[in-house]
Amino acid sequence: MSFMSKFLLAALLFALSATAQPKPAAAPEPTRTLDKAKMEAYVRHLLLWGPHITVTVANPVAGPMPGYSEVKVTGGYKTISLDEIFYVSNDGKKIVRGTVYDIDSNPFSSEIEKLKTDLSPSIGTPGARVVVVVFSDFQCGYCREEAKMLRENLLKTYPSDVRLYFKDFPIEQIHPWAKPAAIAGRCVFRENPAAFWEYHDWIFDKQTEITAENLKSKLSEWVKAKGLDAVQFSRCYDNKSTEKEVNATIEQARVLRVTSTPSMFVNGRPLPGAVPWEQLKAIIDWEIDYSKKTGAAGEKCCELTLPVPGAAPAKK
Repeated sequence: MSFMSKFLLAALLFALSATAQPKPAAAPEPTRTLDKAKMEAYVRHLLLWGPHITVTVANPVAGPMPGYSEVKVTGGYKTISLDEIFYVSNDGKKIVRGTVYDIDSNPFSSEIEKLKTDLSPSIGTPGARVVVVVFSDFQCGYCREEAKMLRENLLKTYPSDVRLYFKDFPIEQIHPWAKPAAIAGRCVFRENPAAFWEYHDWIFDKQTEITAENLKSKLSEWVKAKGLDAVQFSRCYDNKSTEKEVNATIEQARVLRVTSTPSMFVNGRPLPGAVPWEQLKAIIDWEIDYSKKTGAAGEKCCELTLPVPGAAPAKK
């Protein structure tokens, strides 16, 4: 046999032996199976959610990291509901509770995506480097003080770098006229967007004088004094025409895991509780500097919690 024939035969045998080798087994697909009863029992014990709290364990979905599925667990009590996100290993034996970050993305990209600011009352420069979104309650005392702080300082200090959006988050369980006031505010906004901020300042200023019983009469007086269409406002308010809009912001707050008022987001960064101006200014300055470099454009009030053993009562 010639050298060339031997070479070709050897090459053929090598090729046949290579193709005969078994291929590596494919990585197993996540089972997405979960013992929901066991998960519920574990979360109840972890979070002190007793039998008076209803617990719903959602089906697992693809998680943000390999080997883990994302599971949403919702606790409910009367009209309150709170979501907790867990990451469960594919074998169902390990649970991670926390936030998963992608180092190649803004750490607050998830919050930014969930914050819907369209058709929301706003002031400031469109397209500003810093967007501040505040979830507030017209009957909350700390919200009144924060609103005053924002109105006095924000645009005066940052005439072109900041845009402020207002979101309603009335906590009805402890504030009986907060939601009707939110509905009224949206009625004003529908008729005259600029007048909303006059309403915002007025209702916070008169907060201690307003009750559930006299709210409508005081609203009528204010509407008349401002020269707004009283008939149109009354029809909107009495028919609760803007309640769906208020409910939408409440749901948005729930998705963002807002549990207290006031709560702010600065370029997606959550800031729960009343934030002093000096601290807020430092954060805004940081975000402005971050935006220039990358091109990317304290005390709580009225906390919304599920009743668990040892928990302090909600603040008024």
